Formats: sequence, C-alpha cells, structure tokens
Amino acid sequence: MSFLSQAYSVLFYVATLIFILGLTARIIRYARTPAPLKIPTMPAPVTQAGVVFRMAREVVLFESLFKSNKWIWIFGWIFHLSLLLAFFRHLRYVIPPDFFLWPLVNNILVQSFGKYAGFAMLVGLGGLLARRILVQRIRYISSPSDYLMLLLIIGIAGTGLMMQYVSHTDIVALKMFVLGLIYVDWQPLPDNIFLITHLTMVALLMIIFPISKLLHAPGVFFSPTRNQVDNAREKRHIAPWAVALDATRGSGSAGK
Repeated sequence: MSFLSQAYSVLFYVATLIFILGLTARIIRYARTPAPLKIPTMPAPVTQAGVVFRMAREVVLFESLFKSNKWIWIFGWIFHLSLLLAFFRHLRYVIPPDFFLWPLVNNILVQSFGKYAGFAMLVGLGGLLARRILVQRIRYISSPSDYLMLLLIIGIAGTGLMMQYVSHTDIVALKMFVLGLIYVDWQPLPDNIFLITHLTMVALLMIIFPISKLLHAPGVFFSPTRNQVDNAREKRHIAPWAVALDATRGSGSAGK
C-alpha cells in the first residue's frame, strides 16, 4: 500500500477523533451553561410539548429565518436539504449491503435526487456567499472565517461533482478504502486528484467543525430563546447555581 493511502488513513482517524471529542466537549459545555433568565422568543409555547413542536419546526423548516428574511431562507434551506440528500447518498459508500440502513440509502429516490444534490448545494452556498459580499450590513460583521467556511464547503461540493461528471473515480475501490478504515483493515486509496482534494477538504472540515460557527447545528437545541416554556407567571425560573446561593443566603438570614 502506498504512503499516500497510509497518510490518509491516519488523517481520517485523527480528524474523526478531533471531531467526536471536540463536538462532545462543546455539547457538554452548552449543557452546563446556566440560563438564569426566562427569555423565550414570543410568541412562545406554554407547554413542554409545544416547545418540542417549536424546536422541530425550527430544525426542519428554519421557522425563525423564514420570518426574518425569505430569500436567505430559500438559499439556506436549499443548501441544508441538498446536504441531507448527499449525506444519505454517501452512506452507501460506508455501509455493507447487509446493514439495516441499506434499503433506505440505496433506494431509487435517494440515489436519483442525491446524484444532483451537489448542484443544489452550490446554488444554496452561492446565495449565502453572495449575501456575505453584497449586503453591506452583513459584510460589515463578516470575518475571514465566514468566507473561508463557505468556500471550503463549496470546494467539497465542487470536487464531488467533478468526480461524478468530469474525472470518474473507482467507487468500488473507494468503498473498500472506507470500509478498511472502519474495520481497521487498510486498503489502497484510488489515485484521483479530485478525490484526494475532496477527502482533504472533508478532513479539514471535520477538524475545524468543533471550533467553528457550524456549531449552530447542535447549539440550537440549547438556545434558551427556543427551548424554554413560557410559564414565568406560573413557575419561578431559577438556575441550579442560584438555588444553592438562595439556600446559603436563607440560612445566613435565619442565623441572624
């Protein structure tokens, strides 16, 4: 096996480890961050079931973005939907045919629409990049990392399309390489410049994901403006650390 295959095998083990540990650490940090105020965005649900329904609308339909800006919502939703389709289509490269998810990822609907998801992804990303460049107030608050993140994902989608329509790679060999990583039985990596570029950018995205703004994906579930019940009149909202503080103050006052 070539040095290149060995290097990329090690790279993806490192990238996966950083991705999992970094994402886990961030989620734990989000979960431990106190929310001392009751601040749900109105109109807010008054029951926990309502909160779940509201969160589902936010995650699936981007409800708040739809209400604030329709054309940004269109580009954002196109990108995320095409990303989901591409993800399911790519699963056939990493799971064996006897895996329980195989009928889901190998059906004609996912494979047919997923084949063109890269084009839709570029449309969505192009719209979001144009927003960063053309809208003055958005350009003013944009940092270099905002542009680089969009360009990185555009590069991933673009090289994926190049492998599909310009320079075909050996899909069977690629699947053997990925399965070899999973089963720790390393296999040769197909020699294709677009594939090498594609995998390099994917690994880079996995490494920087835990420290990037892409953390809005898990972060939305910990947003107090979305995950709180509007019951401030019926129930006092107090953070766990404030409970201990109140108890200390109460015992001190009682002693005096």
